[in-house]
Amino acid sequence: MDLDMIHTGLMAPRRSLIREVMKKIGFSEDGRHFKHPDTKLFVEFPKGPPAVGEEPVKEICERREATGILKIISPTDCVKDRLTWFYHDHDQQCLEQAVLVAQANQIDLKEVERWSEGEGKSDLFKQIRARLKMKVYPLAAGNKKPSNNQQM
Repeated sequence: MDLDMIHTGLMAPRRSLIREVMKKIGFSEDGRHFKHPDTKLFVEFPKGPPAVGEEPVKEICERREATGILKIISPTDCVKDRLTWFYHDHDQQCLEQAVLVAQANQIDLKEVERWSEGEGKSDLFKQIRARLKMKVYPLAAGNKKPSNNQQM
């Protein structure tokens, strides 16, 4: 699994600068990815704008942490990203990841259905729709179960 770090400003940093900074924090370059001995995750710096399948990402969310603000794609776009790999590469692990994200977060299922149709995968979406609709809400601090009138 990899983490995509996408620069969304006008001027993306040079690869040589990225390589230098990543090396300082213990990463080594391996093709287009960077790896670190303390994690199985790879880090990649693809060119933007961020996209899911054939469409640009619809929403960038912000998560505030003590170290700063992390900009991440919405749970709905995350589900679409995972389904891209399931739809086009038959990656079952990515389907399971999409289901887990959908179960633990509010997603716009109608948007996922619309997007799936654009990807030419309406029939496949219909087969997995029920799994995406099942909800499991973690009881961690700050996570609240949505009220029944909130759209999913």
